[in-house]
Amino acid sequence: MAADQEIFLKAKNRTFSGYTEEEQCEWKEPFYFIQAADPQLGLMKAWSVGDCENGGDEWGQEVTLTQQAVQAVNKLTPRPKFMVLCGDLIHAMPGMQWRDEQERDLKDALRGVDPAIPLVFVSGNHDIGNTPTPETIAQYHRSWGDDYFSFWVGGVLFLVLNSQLFFDGSACPDQRAAHEAWLSEQLDSTKHRACRHTVVFQHIPIFLRSPEEDSDYFNLEKTFRLQLLERFHKAGVKAVFSGHYHRNAGGMHNGVDMVVTSAIGCQLGTDPHGLRLVVVTEEKVVHRYYSLDELSKTGMEKELRDLLG
Repeated sequence: MAADQEIFLKAKNRTFSGYTEEEQCEWKEPFYFIQAADPQLGLMKAWSVGDCENGGDEWGQEVTLTQQAVQAVNKLTPRPKFMVLCGDLIHAMPGMQWRDEQERDLKDALRGVDPAIPLVFVSGNHDIGNTPTPETIAQYHRSWGDDYFSFWVGGVLFLVLNSQLFFDGSACPDQRAAHEAWLSEQLDSTKHRACRHTVVFQHIPIFLRSPEEDSDYFNLEKTFRLQLLERFHKAGVKAVFSGHYHRNAGGMHNGVDMVVTSAIGCQLGTDPHGLRLVVVTEEKVVHRYYSLDELSKTGMEKELRDLLG
């Protein structure tokens, strides 16, 4: 459907329709966007029965939560510039049962987002596999658009990365090499592009609490992590927004704010189901996590609203 192309496939040719550098390279005024993560249709049932591989045969709870998130976002004034979902859109891995049905139901819920609020999608491990292949990445492209790309909003450069290629790109070396070459080009270009800030979106956090923490399932390998942080620091990256952990976490390192946002869907800690509002001013990037209930009832708090002028 042409309408679906406009909603779900705006990321093409490594850019994003309507938010190209030519259209959005100049700083104009403060703005904000919504960051969300891990609707992951099917995980709540799978987690409750202790079978994350085969237990995700129901996902009505996640659909309801996604609909609640959509309704809360639609009520916000002024409108956010975009809403980004940082991966694990559904729970069923590529090739697993219920994948098509989960994708269908998630898209049905997301079609309710105000058309004036573009949806930006980030690939997670459940979207392309823990060890992605050329085929799983191609499947993602058909459903959600490019797995990595850049876009601009009001003079700010945003980079959407495929963090599975950082985690384990062994089954798709050509894609991993292309992603690395593209990222190096993007980071090098910040030295001569007139971007007010550079902000990164990826599914897997670089770290959860500290750059020196041990490597595990929820972060990037330590040696690679430290190298990536240094590259981001040299390029002037202001913040990295991620999901994957199903809990809020993060920390600051060398001027780079590593923001780990909890889930719309299944919570693995004590955080409520929620979203993050991110305000971008000329000098800084400020953010706060809201529960879906709080955002639905009260909207954006005065402190953040005042930053918008």
